[in-house]
Amino acid sequence: MPTLAEKKAVVEEITENLNDAGAVYIANYSGMSVSEVNNMRGKFFEDDIKYKVYKNTLVKRAMEEVGGYEDLYPHLVEQNGFVFVEEELAAPAKVIKKLYEETERPKFKAAVIAGDYYGEDELDTLAAMKSKSEVIGDIVGLLLSPVSNVVSALQAPGRTIAGAIETIAEEGEK
Repeated sequence: MPTLAEKKAVVEEITENLNDAGAVYIANYSGMSVSEVNNMRGKFFEDDIKYKVYKNTLVKRAMEEVGGYEDLYPHLVEQNGFVFVEEELAAPAKVIKKLYEETERPKFKAAVIAGDYYGEDELDTLAAMKSKSEVIGDIVGLLLSPVSNVVSALQAPGRTIAGAIETIAEEGEK
C-alpha cells in the first residue's frame, strides 16, 4: 500500500500533467488483455501522446486542485486510462476510435478539451477534428489562393490584348 508521501507525489505528477495538457481524455480499458493494453500504449506513444493509469481518487484530488474538471468527476469509476495531450488535441480521439472499431475497447468516457466538456457520444466528432498542422495547411492554401487568382487575372488581359492586336495585324496584312 502506497504511503502518504507516495500518494502526494502521484497527485503532484497528475497536477503537472493537467496543467501542461490542452486536453484530457478518459478511456475505460476494462476487459482489455495485456497485449491489447500494450498495443494501445504503443499507438499513443507513436503519436507522442501521454497515456497514464492512475487511481481515480488521486486523479480527482489533482483535478480539484487544478479546477475546471468537475464534469469529469462522474467518469472517475472503473478501470480508466488518462490521456494528456498538449498540441494535437484531437489525436487521442482518433487513436481511441480506431482501436474501438477493431476490438470494441477501450471505451471512450469523456474529455475536456481547452476547457470544454465532451461526453461519450461525441467521440466521432472529436476524431473528425482536424489537427493543428492540417488547419495551418488549409489556412496557407486559402491565403495563397487569392494571390494566384490575382496573378492569373493580371496576366489574362495582357494575353487577350496581345491576341486581339495580333488578330488585327493579321487582318490588316490581308
